[in-house]
Amino acid sequence: MSSNETPRGPVDSSRVPRYAGPATFARLPRLDEVGGRADVAVVGVPFDSGVSYRPGARFGGNAIREASRLLRPYNPAQDASPFALAQVADGGDIAVNPFNINEAVETVEAAADDLLGTGARLMTLGGDHTIALPLLRSVAKKHGPVALLHFDAHLDTWDTYFGAEYTHGTPFRRAVEEGILDTSALSHVGIRGPLYGRQDLTDDEKMGFGIVTSADVYRRGADEVADQLRQRIGDRPLYISIDIDCLDPAHAPGTGTPEAGGMTSRELLEILRGLASCNLVSADVVEVAPAYDHAEITSVAASHTAYELTTIMSRQIAAARKDSEAQ
Repeated sequence: MSSNETPRGPVDSSRVPRYAGPATFARLPRLDEVGGRADVAVVGVPFDSGVSYRPGARFGGNAIREASRLLRPYNPAQDASPFALAQVADGGDIAVNPFNINEAVETVEAAADDLLGTGARLMTLGGDHTIALPLLRSVAKKHGPVALLHFDAHLDTWDTYFGAEYTHGTPFRRAVEEGILDTSALSHVGIRGPLYGRQDLTDDEKMGFGIVTSADVYRRGADEVADQLRQRIGDRPLYISIDIDCLDPAHAPGTGTPEAGGMTSRELLEILRGLASCNLVSADVVEVAPAYDHAEITSVAASHTAYELTTIMSRQIAAARKDSEAQ
């Protein structure tokens, strides 16, 4: 898309009430309605066979879409109209085998390869955190090893669960082992709660991860944390993976492994806005389990989180396009 082409945006809510019509993300067009090509493709992965406690995240993507009906076209926090700056479209769901984790991982990777191959960046709605591994594999094929910001209550760098290598608690250990992460620019944000032992932290540090706990965010503030993360990332291609349980259960009760003492939704959104200058190549928001939600608290938080990430990508796409056409 050139800068003089107008992206197709959301349904006009002054003509069609927000609660009417199909629940695409932010009421945006489907991918097939924009010719199968988009600058940012929002896709769901209804998969939760990798969870270790409460299931239900397979319904997370559609819950986020429903909650996103309230999103509006202008983002005042970033002073941007993301859906006018770039073509954002809902790519539907990647259908995966719920009975075979290995096959599901391969399916997600292949589908992500196809979407990234069109030139799109991905905004993926999970699903459990197992899906981060195939998404990172696909992004690394295009960009090389990427920087990673991982927002979560948990490290997700454990080795196995019940002998299984691919679960929602192991994706980032596998990613480090496979060489698809830039180990000079890895950070967890929001970590808290009990661990199996001190060795969990030792192993995590050996992989190259830095840790910003939820208590660090509380004491130091969102601006200082965002500044620290920007310095660690630099200009590297960045992937952001957000487990909604990085938020306190008061702000995200609808998730599979809640931990007390988490961030507020305001803190999460402010940190993300502070990363607007980073080279965000794709992102995911996972682990929304609507069966445990109340009044859509969790899915509303997740939809706004995806909106901020989409805005960052749209702004960068528009800026890069403008620079290219000026040359």
